[in-house]
Amino acid sequence: MSTTVTPVETPDRSRARVLGWVGLGITLAILVGGLLWAKWLPYEAKTHTLAETGVWNGAAIFGSAGEPGSAPSLRGAIDFTVVYLKAVWKAALVALLVAAALESLVPRRWLLRVLSRKTSWGQGISGALLALPSMMCTCCTAPVAIGLRRSGAPAGATMAYWLANPLLNPAVLVFLALTMSWPFVTTRVAVGILVVLIAAVLVSRTFSTVTVQTPEALPADPQHWSELVTRFSRALGRYLVVIVPEYVILVLLVGLFAGWLSDFAGLAEHAGFFSLLIVGLIGAALVIPTGGEIPVIVGLTAAGASYGVAGVLLITLPALSIPSIIMVARHFGTKQTLLVTGWVVIGGLVAAALLTALV
Repeated sequence: MSTTVTPVETPDRSRARVLGWVGLGITLAILVGGLLWAKWLPYEAKTHTLAETGVWNGAAIFGSAGEPGSAPSLRGAIDFTVVYLKAVWKAALVALLVAAALESLVPRRWLLRVLSRKTSWGQGISGALLALPSMMCTCCTAPVAIGLRRSGAPAGATMAYWLANPLLNPAVLVFLALTMSWPFVTTRVAVGILVVLIAAVLVSRTFSTVTVQTPEALPADPQHWSELVTRFSRALGRYLVVIVPEYVILVLLVGLFAGWLSDFAGLAEHAGFFSLLIVGLIGAALVIPTGGEIPVIVGLTAAGASYGVAGVLLITLPALSIPSIIMVARHFGTKQTLLVTGWVVIGGLVAAALLTALV
C-alpha cells in the first residue's frame, strides 16, 4: 500500500508567495499607469495629429545646441539638455520607478521564468516582445535594462529588450508610416528585428551561457512586508543618486558637441562606405528623444541627402547613444557593449543598402 505525501506549505513560504504577488501587482501598476501617462495617451494624440497633417511637428533637437557645425558652447549644451529633458522626463521617471520595482519587488524566479529560454534566439525573441509595450528611447530604457540585469535576467534577453524599445517601437513605426514612404518603414522593421536578435545572440554567446544566473545564486526575495518598502526605497535611491546625475552630465556633454556631431551636410553629399560608416558612428553617439530621428531624416532627405545616409540614421540614431552605452556597460561589460555597438553600426550600413534598393 502506497501513500502520497502532500507537501506542507510553511507560513514563511506562504507569506513569501503573497509578497511576490503584491510586489508584482505594484510593479504592473507602476508600469501600466506610468506608460499610460508618459507614452500611450500622448502617442495616441500624436498619431491622430499626424494622420490629419502627415507632417512631423517640430525640428531636429540638435538645433537647440546651435547651427550644424557650430563650435561647442556651454549655452548650447545647456539649452540642448533642457530641451531634451523636457521631452523625456516623464518616460525617464517611469523608467526609474519600474527599474527599482523590478529589482526589489518582483520575485527573481518569476523574472527568470519569463525571460529565460533554452536558446539565445529564444531569449532575443522574449526580450523583444517584452519591449514592445514600453516604447522608450534608448536612454530611458537603460535603467530598466540595468534593473533586469541586477535581478538576474539573462543578458541576451535584456539586451534584446534594451535595443527593441527604440528600434521596434510600435508608435514610432506608425509615425514613420504617416510621415514617410513605405520603404522607410520596411527597412526599419526588417533591419531592426535583425539587429535586435543578433545582438541578443552575440551577448548570450559572449557570456558563454544562456541563463546567466540561477535563482539559487541570487539574493533572497522579500520575506516581510517592511522589506518591500525598504528594498524599493533603497533601489530607487541608488538610481536617483547614481544614474540621474550621470545621465544629465552625459547628455550635457553630448549637447556640448552636438553642433559638430550633427553637421551631416558634407557627409550627406556622399554615399561611400567610409562616409556612411562615419555617419553611423555619429548616429550611435548622439542622444534623441523617442521619434527624434524622424525630423532629422526628413530634413536631410529634403536637403538632398542620399538614401544611404537616411538608412544608416534610421537605425543608429534611435538605437544607441553615448549616455545609454555608458550606463549599461557596467552591467553587460565593456567588451560586450562595444561589440553590440559595432553590430548596430553594421546594421545601419545594412539599412542603408536596403533602403537604397527599395526606393
